[in-house]
Amino acid sequence: MRNKFFKKIIARSSDDLQFISAYCSNSSVKINNIKYLKKNKIFLILLERVNQDKKNQKISSILKFEFIDSSKSKNINQKDDKILLKLIAIKLFKVKKNYEITLLFSNNAIINLSAEIIEATLEDLKQIND
Repeated sequence: MRNKFFKKIIARSSDDLQFISAYCSNSSVKINNIKYLKKNKIFLILLERVNQDKKNQKISSILKFEFIDSSKSKNINQKDDKILLKLIAIKLFKVKKNYEITLLFSNNAIINLSAEIIEATLEDLKQIND
């Protein structure tokens, strides 16, 4: 059995976040796998993404944003946990002293995160066998 190496990418700048966005593009996300831990200021998304090295493999990954002051969603029915979204891209905007991190999903669904600093981590958990 050969060793499997999983990615762990840390973003602390706009360029770093664009790199994570590229890796997460077209990832599948279930509504119940999106969590905002307000007390801890952490936003988590468990997603299923395509392995960039081997296009026919899927990987389960966790995308974590830290130091999040607020989270707002639009066009997402949070009560229907069977909804499956596709993460299209992650965009970053500077608004006064804060950053607005925008997660763009299929069907015009959006999540906006507000933070004073950029601190995101994409970490692979396991390979998914179909």
